[in-house]
Amino acid sequence: MEESPFKGKTGLRRLINATRYSAAGLRAAFRHEDAFRQETLAAIVLLPLAFWLGGSGVERALMAFSVLLVLVVELLNSAVEAAVDRISLENHALAKRAKDIGSAAVMVSLANVVLVWALILADKG
Repeated sequence: MEESPFKGKTGLRRLINATRYSAAGLRAAFRHEDAFRQETLAAIVLLPLAFWLGGSGVERALMAFSVLLVLVVELLNSAVEAAVDRISLENHALAKRAKDIGSAAVMVSLANVVLVWALILADKG
């Protein structure tokens, strides 16, 4: 199997390239994905709250991680959607399944935020 010509970089050059690609991905997601923008704005509010409301380091870490996990899953979902759309824009059962499963992953990660935060905050009340 043929390797990608972009895989040959190592060391500092690879790190610099990876950082550039990651920044470009974040910019593209923020520019083109409404859900990512909304979740980023929620994270901007929730992350400081996690550090304020969490009583211990573990609580703060769980609360922050649950919020950041939503962003990670949304990025992966957006990547799947873009790849599916690149292949074809026609309606196809497998394309729908891929997009629906990606959407379900985002929903589960959002439910995780609610569960983690509710459990931690209920323990305080």
